[in-house]
Amino acid sequence: MPTVSVVRDRLFEELGRTYTDEEFDELCFEYGLELDDVVEEKVGGGGRIKQGEEEIATVYKVDVPANRYDLLCTEGLVQALRVFKRFDECAPRLSLTEAKCVIQVKAETKEIRPFVVCAVLRNISLSPAAYQSLIDLQEKLHHNICRQRSLVAIGTHDFDRIEGPFTYEALPPKEIRFAPLSLPKEYSADELMALYETDTKLKAYLRLIRTAPKYPVIFDSKRRVCSMPPIINGDHSKITLDTRNMFIECTATDKTKALVVLNVLVSAFSRYCEDAFSIEPVRIEYLNYDGTIDSVDQTPHLDATEIIASPKYISSLIGVDLEAQEIETLLNRMMLEVTAGSSSDELKVLCPAYRADILHACDVAEVRDTRTLSIQAAETMLRHFALGCVANV
Repeated sequence: MPTVSVVRDRLFEELGRTYTDEEFDELCFEYGLELDDVVEEKVGGGGRIKQGEEEIATVYKVDVPANRYDLLCTEGLVQALRVFKRFDECAPRLSLTEAKCVIQVKAETKEIRPFVVCAVLRNISLSPAAYQSLIDLQEKLHHNICRQRSLVAIGTHDFDRIEGPFTYEALPPKEIRFAPLSLPKEYSADELMALYETDTKLKAYLRLIRTAPKYPVIFDSKRRVCSMPPIINGDHSKITLDTRNMFIECTATDKTKALVVLNVLVSAFSRYCEDAFSIEPVRIEYLNYDGTIDSVDQTPHLDATEIIASPKYISSLIGVDLEAQEIETLLNRMMLEVTAGSSSDELKVLCPAYRADILHACDVAEVRDTRTLSIQAAETMLRHFALGCVANV
């Protein structure tokens, strides 16, 4: 299970109330999480904190299910717990605006890293804590669903420092030259490979493209390098606390996982936009080798997934008989919506785009107040066991 570090005071501020460590441990258990540890440690305040500029804070180490990618940051955890505790009636509704940005994907990328998904967050305002949370979430996703960037690599950029339309290409290393993140000097791609051989963080990713004849690269309209995935972003477009419009791109060998990653990012951080939870989609044009358009996509994909589940089936899996209305109440607390077309025999459950853990009715059955139902199931089993036993005198 991944472990998420959340600063206690910020967590309580976002939840709107405080807890003792024991109370928060109990809340985690009720939801299906585990408070693994409570520590005092140095935390960054955002803005690419330098060593020695951190502050000491109480930090909760929370273990979350491996497939709950939406809980890998403070924003997602707070949203889930607020709905669970009924501080909020339901999860926020995400909305898409008009697509204004285009990225063209050259056919040569098929040979190395064929997919890209993108979005724009307009008029965003990141506090130091939110900025740090964004950086931490990217790292968590890279180590989890992205499989050490082999499946997906995330790039976030200051949209006001670059210009569309963008192109996603694959070029020989010697033809790629730019100043990478946090370095003022320009390097060719092969020079960067040699430079990062001793980098404790980046050297692990070099193997993903190093032996390829062409490296993936994203350019803006002025041929400025935004990123050379999955290794490093360009320094020119790096986000800061002053960033007001953010361009997010995820290049991938697995498009499905890239879409999940993008959905998690925009659902967590679009709350900081002036028009909260509003996301600007990006048009993706996949080109043939002759430059003609092969196919078109628009991301992110935010349509909810509908799962059909019967109350009888759900009750049989969890060992507790529940009526449709009881199940609906529990699902609502876990950010799932039961639609108006449901009946006592069939529930139509809408799963938000960032809930990639829900794929089947059996997954719906697992979404419940785990503490209450597990205790009820245990009591039922004990009663049945006792009735079947003969007392020894």
